[in-house]
Amino acid sequence: MPSINRSKTKTPMPSQDPEERSRNFNEVALGYAKEDAINEAMRCLNCKKPTCVEGCPVHVQIPNFIKHIVEEDFEGAIKVIKETNNLPAICGRVCPQEEQCEQRCVLAKRGEPVGIGRLERFAADWEMQNGIKVPEKPAPRGKKVAVIGSGPAGLTCAGDLAKLGYEVTVFEAFHEPGGVLIYGIPEFRLPKAIVRQEVEFIKKLGVEVKTNMVMGQVLTVDDLLEREGYDAVFIGTGAGLPKFLNIPGENYLGVYSANEFLTRINLMKAYNFPETDTPVKVGKKVAVVGGGNVAMDAARSALRMGAQEVHIIYRRSEEEMPARKEEVEHAKEEGIIFNFLTNPVRILGDENGWVKGIECIRMELGEPDASGRRRPVPVKGSEFVLEMDTVIIAIGTGPNPLLIRATEGIKLNKYGYIETDENGKTSKEGVWAGGDIVTGAATVILAMGAGKKAAQSIHEYLQNK
Repeated sequence: MPSINRSKTKTPMPSQDPEERSRNFNEVALGYAKEDAINEAMRCLNCKKPTCVEGCPVHVQIPNFIKHIVEEDFEGAIKVIKETNNLPAICGRVCPQEEQCEQRCVLAKRGEPVGIGRLERFAADWEMQNGIKVPEKPAPRGKKVAVIGSGPAGLTCAGDLAKLGYEVTVFEAFHEPGGVLIYGIPEFRLPKAIVRQEVEFIKKLGVEVKTNMVMGQVLTVDDLLEREGYDAVFIGTGAGLPKFLNIPGENYLGVYSANEFLTRINLMKAYNFPETDTPVKVGKKVAVVGGGNVAMDAARSALRMGAQEVHIIYRRSEEEMPARKEEVEHAKEEGIIFNFLTNPVRILGDENGWVKGIECIRMELGEPDASGRRRPVPVKGSEFVLEMDTVIIAIGTGPNPLLIRATEGIKLNKYGYIETDENGKTSKEGVWAGGDIVTGAATVILAMGAGKKAAQSIHEYLQNK
């Protein structure tokens, strides 16, 4: 058995040069080579009480899979991961490990934690290169479950139920499955070929995926339960309704919601226009309002679409930004300009109705608000104008009401999200929900954790029905 690697820092992740990558949509992080993965895996102490597992919403047995990598048993590593995680290549790329499993790593007390996400990605990529193995299908149970939405919550729930022997159908509104993984996260952070391969794995488990199904219009939840013969329904429709600033000028041409902007680029491949059908107009100077991962994605996408200057406008300081530190660092490396403690008050337009600028006001931080972050307070008389020809609003999303309005008997909270118990069960008999439609916009792995809990709860319900 190789000795432990005593390094206090992670094995560096190879990546594209910032200047080169800022003009292409290829993946930024290039992944570990075999030697890198083994070297990083050797940093793991293989703790008797692995607190890292407690930090994983899907409870991957982390020290166990890392031990397999140390032993160069990469097939064993991915087998351990897939016992609890159906989407490891995705999680290894986009999960905020630094706030979850890696935050609990013992090594974090005296240096950097083990690069758990990087090792998970390595194992998943190794499997894709060497052939994905699908577990044997269990005996069918003779019961049907409908899953509405094919994002991380829906795919996880569907995969886990299929492994238990249920007949599962996933209904997706778009023409391609994947949910936010396909329409929201850019190619340079999560290649769509990776998402498609993960979806194919879910299909090979026996899950049927139906696209172009706008549920609430084509079929309702009651239709599924009463007419279509489904024994249970899981709702994982996400939070895809964009929020706006409600300031003057938001209707000018050249103002996008981040949802529309990223969907045009990611799902409809606007970066290949006119080879593809969907264009997106990006000016020379672009302002992105917001401080989360979506804002980083929109800003970095705008740069790759040909913008000469891209600004992030965020009303708090860098310390309060919800975006992953890695994404902020990548954005800085690529030349994105950050305007902290700055808040838009109106968007300016020309005589033809196109954006020509954005008026902002300086902010200072006051007392903490409900989120625990210090509340931004306007500084009187500090207004100024930034010349812009495109503005992208990335301040969050809300629940799409289409399916909910067509469904009676589901209790909602005051924000319009579905209320559930700790296992995802709603107030409507036979109906579960999970992911952003319950929590509001959150992370991929938290949505997967919700899908996993719901699958187990649905299984127990159907066993006792």
